[in-house]
This record gives sequence, structure tokens and C-alpha cells, in this order.
Amino acid sequence: MDTDVQKEKKSKLVLQGIVASDKMDKTIVVEIRMRKLHPLYKKYVTRSKRVKAHDEKNDAHIGDTVRVEECRPLSKEKHWRLIEIVERAK
Repeated sequence: MDTDVQKEKKSKLVLQGIVASDKMDKTIVVEIRMRKLHPLYKKYVTRSKRVKAHDEKNDAHIGDTVRVEECRPLSKEKHWRLIEIVERAK
């Protein structure tokens, strides 16, 4: 029965943010800012979250705009992987 049904892969979440820290080895901290409309007051509110992402080549530095994607847990807090550096810091 399982051979007839093809399993669909879930698409991984991809987010874009700014590198806040690159002090760890092969790990960066990415700050992701989101603007959401408040349901009652109809005003845009800025929310942010910081995630740890795996940077295999230690290529990203503070201020760079990067794109990260979800992956399997790599450590206790690291569940994201660096895909690309969109823009370098000036």
C-alpha cells in the first residue's frame, strides 16, 4: 500500500534577515524582522526573532543580509542553515 502512495516532502521555511553575531565557529545569529498588521488596531507592528544558523565556511559577517532555511536539529539551539548571502555589509 505504501508503494502506491508517494510521500510528499514538506517545503522548508526560508527566511531572510541580518547577521547580528558571527563570534561562534560555524554559527551565525540572524535577526529576522517581520511587520504584521495588528488585528484590532489596524496598525503595523514590527516583530523580530533571532535564530542560530549553521555557516559551514564562516563566510557571513555582522551586517550581512542572508537567507536561511529550516533543517534538522544540528545542536541544541541550531535548526537553520545558511543558504546564501544576499548582500554584504558596507
